[in-house]
Amino acid sequence: MVIFNILSSVCSWAMRALPLNGVGLAVVGLVALANVAFGLLAAWALLKEPAPGEIQPPVTPGAPPAASGSSASTASTSE
Repeated sequence: MVIFNILSSVCSWAMRALPLNGVGLAVVGLVALANVAFGLLAAWALLKEPAPGEIQPPVTPGAPPAASGSSASTASTSE
C-alpha cells in the first residue's frame, strides 16, 4: 500500500512540476489512474481477508445472508 501512495505522489509531482506536452500528461495521467485502480483492488482484497484468529461462520449454499446489527433483530411498529 505504501508503494501505491509513493507512486501517487510521484505522478502528482510530475503533472505539476514537469513541463509535459499532451502525450506526457496523458501517459502520467493514465499511470495515475491505473495506480488508483490497483490500489483500490489491493485495499478490497485486504478488507475481504479475515483477520488473524477470526473465525468465519460456515456458508450454507442457498441460505440468505445472516443479518447483523441492532435493526435486524428488532422490529418497531408505530400506531
